[in-house]
Amino acid sequence: MATNSTRFFNVFLRSATLSARFLFIFFLAKFLDPASVGYYGIFTATIGYALYFVGLDFYTYASREIVKTSADQRGKLLKGQAALSGLLYLALLPFGVWLISHAGWPGHLLWWFLPILVLEHFNQEISRLLIALSEQLAASFILFIRQGCWALAIIGLMVSTENTRNLDWVMALWFISGLAAAAVGLCKLVKLKTMGWLLPIDWVWVKKGATVSIGFLVATLALRGFQTFDRYWLEDLGGIEMVGAYVLLLGVAGSLLTFLDAAIFSFAYPALIKLNHRGEYQEVRKKVKSMLFQTILISALFGLVSWLLLPYFLTWIGNPIYQKNISWYPWLLSAVVINAVGLVPHFALYALDADKPIIYSNLSGFFGFCMVTWILGYTYGALAIPIGLNAAFISILISKTIAYWLLISKASFLKSNSLQT
Repeated sequence: MATNSTRFFNVFLRSATLSARFLFIFFLAKFLDPASVGYYGIFTATIGYALYFVGLDFYTYASREIVKTSADQRGKLLKGQAALSGLLYLALLPFGVWLISHAGWPGHLLWWFLPILVLEHFNQEISRLLIALSEQLAASFILFIRQGCWALAIIGLMVSTENTRNLDWVMALWFISGLAAAAVGLCKLVKLKTMGWLLPIDWVWVKKGATVSIGFLVATLALRGFQTFDRYWLEDLGGIEMVGAYVLLLGVAGSLLTFLDAAIFSFAYPALIKLNHRGEYQEVRKKVKSMLFQTILISALFGLVSWLLLPYFLTWIGNPIYQKNISWYPWLLSAVVINAVGLVPHFALYALDADKPIIYSNLSGFFGFCMVTWILGYTYGALAIPIGLNAAFISILISKTIAYWLLISKASFLKSNSLQT
């Protein structure tokens, strides 16, 4: 159970990270041209998408297993997960190198892709492990190092030194922070005294996990797909500078999810897993209702404040392309809020081991995005992308909510009958 002080410091660290990223995207837009901001957005989205291929979304299976496994056996599970990722790197690396070399990026960005990908993957898996083990504070500290520290550092450099106002400096500091976060993560893993590293890899467990994870991978690739391809599609519809404006506005709206994850989701979903494991379905209902209320409240406050302040930030940046496209922000904010609300039934379904509804709903969102964007692209041009995002997240929210209510009602009914008999 997280203490109030732990939750406070966790929210403080996540808020510091959020603030750093929030400032970073504005300073990036201030000191770099919109095309560079656009390429940065495409680069980060591609890194995020590639993480699912090298990780196979295996954590979705491993996290539930690790929570249920004693500390003296966890090392064996983690070693199996690491071995699987190593095999995936060997298998996918040649294709990945070929693909990004034909993506049309500036040549200097290509060299940063693999080292940043490896560090982001390692740090992400360490953070997920710590959250699953209810070490949210340590996970937030690592997140601050890998996302907040270098953002603040590059802001300082860009303000003070004109020669640092380019993407190579951004990538260099990202890489250095990734190394620092990895070192801290390893130290924390050692302190947890996780045992079982010398035990042989349980390849049967790995194979079972990979089989389960592939279903999640399909769902995640669908969900993250339209949040990655949107930038490429937008570049085709409006050009790379239009992508820069999109990345800035979506970065502002998307910072809501970082705060919600720190304040609500990172604490709630491990608790939901434990409640489901104990069959306490009424408590699951209460937890989900509490998550929903908090999510809606924070989203409303964030939406109001960000909408009031955004025009002043764009005026400070001074580039007319951002001010010209401010009308996109309500669409992007709406999409992010709908996504946030949809994460409530998502985590509930995940805790209840209901994998198929998650998969099907994410697939419906992907196809909904593609269909709506393709149809509206002829009439609305680049605006079709934000509208398509809203359509996708609405579809996902509805399908996951229905699936959750059906599942929790059935589980409660079956438990009630079993107690009566």
